[in-house]
Amino acid sequence: MKTDLPPEDDNPHLERPLRSFGRIKARPIKPRQAALMETLLPRIAVPDPKAGPVNPQTLMPNAAEVWLEIGFGGGEHMAAQAARRPDVLVIGCEPFLNGVASALRHVEEGGLENVRIHADDARDLVEALPDASVDRVLILFPDPWHKARHNKRRLLQDETAQAFARILKPGGTLRFVTDWRDYAEWTLERLERAPGLKRIGAAEADWHVAPSDHVITRYEEKRLGDTAPIFLEYQKAA
Repeated sequence: MKTDLPPEDDNPHLERPLRSFGRIKARPIKPRQAALMETLLPRIAVPDPKAGPVNPQTLMPNAAEVWLEIGFGGGEHMAAQAARRPDVLVIGCEPFLNGVASALRHVEEGGLENVRIHADDARDLVEALPDASVDRVLILFPDPWHKARHNKRRLLQDETAQAFARILKPGGTLRFVTDWRDYAEWTLERLERAPGLKRIGAAEADWHVAPSDHVITRYEEKRLGDTAPIFLEYQKAA
């Protein structure tokens, strides 16, 4: 993903948290998708997490499980998983408005009633979620932020790893996928020291074996990284 520096880099006096993502919007949004931003998005949007705690059970009371996908890109993976499991509440986070617009098209075309969207920074939502409220966290191909001075912008930091462990239910899982080896190693270090998380499939040979329920997207097929996709799976201690 393109990682243009966000505007706050230009103002060293701002104390807001560093963004872990790049652009908010690129090309103009197509008219049909723009219409969905006005009509569908308000209906399936997650309540503003900055306004207070967000309880997933209120978003879909009869959900068998709650899954959280962070950085869903164009929404292909999120929509496919939601279609497979209509009994599961799938919450997707994506600040890139073109991606949100694309995801809304997938939701509408699939008639998906179990998708909710947070079109902003996922960290705000994670902070607002109760302890042990999520069954799965999915993070696929996040911005790698290659330059050493930008590594602090990577989504996976010690504090976010701990936050994911906090919101996962006992036995819940976290899946991290990247096609950049250094980001995989960076993430592995932080997840290994996150309290309560244990790796599933510890051998490095398992890195490139996709889980049986993985959905390959057009972005993954582009192979923009320096390695075949690496899959890291962790489970919250029961």
